[in-house]
Amino acid sequence: MKQISIVLAIFCALSFGCSQKHKAKNGEIILFDVAETPVESITAHKESKFEVKDSSIQVETKGNITDPGILIKGNWKLSECNKLVLDLANHETQGDLRITVRLDNQDADPGKKTGVFVDRIIIPANSSKVCTVNLPPQLPYTREIGDKLFGMRRGPFQTTGIVSNIDLNNVISVALYVNSPRADWKWSVKRIVALTGPVMDVPDYMKLPPEKFFPFIDKYGQFIHKDWPGKTKTDSDMKNALERELADIDAHPGPSDWDQYGGWANGPKQKATGNFYVKKIDGKWWMVDPEGCLYWSHGPVRVTPSSAETPLDNREFYFTELPKEDSPFAQFYNTHDRSLYLYYVARNIKKTYDFSSANAMRKYGDDWYNKYGKMAHIRLRSWGMNTVGNCSDTNYCLMRKTPYTDRFELKSPTIEGSRLGWWKFNDPFHPEFRTDFRKQLKQRKNELNDPWCFGFFVDNEIAFGGPADLATWTLQSPATQPAKIEMVNRLRKKYGSIGKLNDAWQSVYADWDKILQSQVVPPQGSKDDCIAFTEVLIDAYFKGIRDEFKKAAPYKLYLGCRFAGSYEAAIRIGSKYCDVISYNIYRNTLDEFKLPDGVDKPVMIGEFHFGALDRGMFDSAQIKVANQEERGKAYVVYITSALRHPNVIGAHWHQYGEQATTGRFDGEDFQNGLVDVCDTPYPETIAKIREVGYKMYTIRSSK
Repeated sequence: MKQISIVLAIFCALSFGCSQKHKAKNGEIILFDVAETPVESITAHKESKFEVKDSSIQVETKGNITDPGILIKGNWKLSECNKLVLDLANHETQGDLRITVRLDNQDADPGKKTGVFVDRIIIPANSSKVCTVNLPPQLPYTREIGDKLFGMRRGPFQTTGIVSNIDLNNVISVALYVNSPRADWKWSVKRIVALTGPVMDVPDYMKLPPEKFFPFIDKYGQFIHKDWPGKTKTDSDMKNALERELADIDAHPGPSDWDQYGGWANGPKQKATGNFYVKKIDGKWWMVDPEGCLYWSHGPVRVTPSSAETPLDNREFYFTELPKEDSPFAQFYNTHDRSLYLYYVARNIKKTYDFSSANAMRKYGDDWYNKYGKMAHIRLRSWGMNTVGNCSDTNYCLMRKTPYTDRFELKSPTIEGSRLGWWKFNDPFHPEFRTDFRKQLKQRKNELNDPWCFGFFVDNEIAFGGPADLATWTLQSPATQPAKIEMVNRLRKKYGSIGKLNDAWQSVYADWDKILQSQVVPPQGSKDDCIAFTEVLIDAYFKGIRDEFKKAAPYKLYLGCRFAGSYEAAIRIGSKYCDVISYNIYRNTLDEFKLPDGVDKPVMIGEFHFGALDRGMFDSAQIKVANQEERGKAYVVYITSALRHPNVIGAHWHQYGEQATTGRFDGEDFQNGLVDVCDTPYPETIAKIREVGYKMYTIRSSK
């Protein structure tokens, strides 16, 4: 009996099911504390590692692996709690760390978003932060309605979290992981607690039964169960909004010190070449426009009427008035955002509807498509913007009213073993790498020959992984992979015999062909060679693109790949070949942004934005603010910091038109537009864009 009692005592001490362990104490329930939580209750997943060190759990996660992190098991009753408080640290300097927090029920299915609560937090580079996550209230029809809501990054019931479909009285684990990282990361967890407190009040629509909640999207693509300033309720509202806006534009025709390109007409003149180029002047990088005026690129991406295209597959009951086949609005089942269409195809999405284009036809009438494009150019000038960012409608770009940039996404064969980012990594040693890019360049000759086009990005947020990953993934590819053949040839030249390679790698390959045939993770001893060949791959990638791009368009700027969380070696190599290094940086400011030591190149910010939840959207944006007033203020802070930075030559807002309320191909449903789904500008944001846009050359040139 004594032995049994001892075993039970040990079990109770280790188990998170021990009720004494999880009673609220001082208003908090401990989910994790390094001093109290047994290590046995923590597991690493997706090639992650952790250890107890310096009063915290130190975690190492691999780049470009889906959801690497840790899982902490327990048994908690959190129905009387209203917040989670997490004490975390980001030990890297490469950028902000985006951590996903997930609570699970016993019957949780994260893939179907049932029995889980999910939210995301951001830890700034090289810093510690105590983050607060609001917990969801318990609603009467959470499961009945929640199980029918999908295809949205965040839905109408997510008063808290991205997903709120959970019974807080039956929480059996908390997971922390990095969502689709593009670099290796070191971070740590010190403490996670749930705080008791009053449950937040919720809107009445959250208490509706399913038969009264559905449908929840009106004919304009807006949320039915909520009202807000500027909401369109009739077609006449759109016409009236247009009249008011035209009067506003008359009062704000645009900055008086700009030339036709939006360059600084009153600034110091440079050599006019008929094309855009970059130049460092008095310690600051600039673009120079075709007339020789200094130019700083300021504008939105995705200037297209199809910003609010949304999937309909198995979701048609969400919508009140989808048009019948004989309706003139039925054409919008077939309109698409050109740059995003392949993403829908890749996900096998069969049916979509383009609410934003339908609303443009309601607003502008006959010839709506061309009127929409002309209005976009007029607006940008009035707002103090001088650039149409990448992935915009090509026909609008070729109107030659506003300078623009665009983007290629390579379509050549990929390295089969590479991890997925947006796409797998293109094999730069494949013979089609260059020939396919040449074909793409020829298809875009109208833009490449247009003086209003200043340059192109190639690819987007590439998943480079960590220092050795591209080569490691190459070794996990088939024997026919050209990059793998190149790597093995280099290894053969370096080592001479398979025996010497085996000694170095601590491997047992019978011959060189066995390396080609193997598709498993190579031994740890291969690390140095994998680091070296990863850099060879990155060099071949950037060099191949640069060479072909400059042959086809010697006077256009090669703007790089829009880095997002990439490691230093990739940036250094890219800087050798790109005219401009590009980054997508979602932060509050660029004050702390810097290039690797010794690298001095112009930088283009390809994406940034802010959003709020006070205009009927379900997800704020990558960077959340409290309301539209705060959104406008955040815009000024970000652009001002970009204008002050000596390397930054432009920043592009993501995006011109709002995403669909019910999400795009990947569920993104951000409040990220300068105009809403009905083409109505957000006045608070526009006022602040003008505030900084009209004086941007004064700010940029200030000492």
